Amino acid sequence: MNNQLTIIGYAGQKPKIVSFPDTGNKVVKFSLGVREFSNKEESTLWIDVDAWNGLGERVMQTITKGREVLLTGRLAINVFTKEVDGVKVEVHKPILKLTSFHLCGPKPVAESATDGSTEQPKSESRKSA
Repeated sequence: MNNQLTIIGYAGQKPKIVSFPDTGNKVVKFSLGVREFSNKEESTLWIDVDAWNGLGERVMQTITKGREVLLTGRLAINVFTKEVDGVKVEVHKPILKLTSFHLCGPKPVAESATDGSTEQPKSESRKSA
């Protein structure tokens, strides 16, 4: 594959689903924050992510705001016109078209606190054969 991108970052928002009734397709959209470090300061680069159909449904079930994830996909550029101070400007926005993802690290603390559950996580032990 010539166009492949792998990024690790944190989901910046809860994924949102957009349905297309005429075709039956669905796309899930969310943003990924990637920390950038330079000599003087730390900043965050935000990348928009699109996940289509079945992969999008898995994203909706597993990725939550603040969750650390590793994403693999194709880089695409969305081009649109935007008006800035009365002048039309052509904007080129990078998008990651998701092909796979992996969850990293523990669930965010805020996620457990907001779902209303008071159960402690159960530790499971593996039995040897």
